[in-house]
Amino acid sequence: MTSKERAKLKSIASTMETIFQVGKNPIGDTLVKQVKDALKAREMIKLKVLETCELTANEAAAALAEAAECEVVQVIGNKIVLFKHRAKSDKKPSYLD
Repeated sequence: MTSKERAKLKSIASTMETIFQVGKNPIGDTLVKQVKDALKAREMIKLKVLETCELTANEAAAALAEAAECEVVQVIGNKIVLFKHRAKSDKKPSYLD
């Protein structure tokens, strides 16, 4: 991902609502499946890492990005933005198109 693409995604993500929270049981199979499904439907999602989480926001972002096969757009404080580019065969337009 180029810096221009990342900047564009950051500006879009600034108005997004968080749809998941990473808490006491940080990265389980259920969370990974939900993140994958949400990325397939939305392409970009925002998560919040709760104070009760054993991982820092950066650690949680890296673990989720690896498990869900996506990219970390940004980590600010306790918020994470993840992105997975849609396939060209998908009828919905991508944020980067």
